[in-house]
Amino acid sequence: MRTPVHHHFIPFVAITSAALLLTACGAGDGGTGGTDAAGVAAEAAAVPTEDVVSAERKDGAAARLLPAGTTGLTVAVSVGGTPPGTAYLSDGTTLTGQDVDFTKAVARVLGLRLKVEQASFEAILPALDSGKYDVGASNFGVTDERRRTIDFVTYINDGQGFAARKDSGLSKITDLRQLCGLNVATAAGTTFEATLEAHRHVCADAGRKAYRVQTYSEPSAIWSSLQQGRSDIVMSTINGLRYAVAHQRGLKFLNEYHRLDVGFAFKKGTRLAPAFQAAVNRLIKDGTYDRILKKWGTTGSAIHESRINPPELKN
Repeated sequence: MRTPVHHHFIPFVAITSAALLLTACGAGDGGTGGTDAAGVAAEAAAVPTEDVVSAERKDGAAARLLPAGTTGLTVAVSVGGTPPGTAYLSDGTTLTGQDVDFTKAVARVLGLRLKVEQASFEAILPALDSGKYDVGASNFGVTDERRRTIDFVTYINDGQGFAARKDSGLSKITDLRQLCGLNVATAAGTTFEATLEAHRHVCADAGRKAYRVQTYSEPSAIWSSLQQGRSDIVMSTINGLRYAVAHQRGLKFLNEYHRLDVGFAFKKGTRLAPAFQAAVNRLIKDGTYDRILKKWGTTGSAIHESRINPPELKN
């Protein structure tokens, strides 16, 4: 952690405008399952823009839990392209998403200024240990493996799920052996990739052809792969999948597979955790928390209180 960080508050603006391309969740030629320009435009128009954060005020008791002299923090975010994950609005500069709203709301409660830096999802957690960033805010699931090297302060409950094209014969996935012989698209450096890799042996154990894990750094590439038939199924966040299915034609949500708490991520041994926990609990108490979830259609991910480093949820 670097304290104090003397930056003016940055309201989540773009580092590069090129990342605007990530807001298109799949470009096709209009063929079966493709996403045409009209579909992309309709999806962009559906991104909610209601301000549910700016009315939040500093809480002195929570702010006093910060390490002495802390006035600002460097926050790393990964642009996800598909709300409720972090995405750009049509202006190409303004970041939006559920994690953005929660981070801005916590910063207001604690009276902090933020320097926001964009990074690839898989790069953020290792960079916390080096001190490059103070906080990671990109829907990081809390797992026992991650807790060995990262501290977490929870703010929602999300997890792992599956989606496929509507013409797929796939249904509820309760056993990864159901994926044998299929191409599974997912994001690089995620719990989804880790789960798939850790259980890759189940197909060989059953005498069946292994599934193929296809990893992508950009979510738009994941959906293009599915829509264009290069992948058979997508494994991603429950909330992200539900949003994508609601806003892209030709897709279906299969099921929740494994629920996980989601939290702000910090270097192990951070002194920031108690303040962030108090700030999230303040948001829950004063109603801002519910307003953020309602904005993004994720009320099913609500938690009753924030926790520091809870054990991984087990199905």
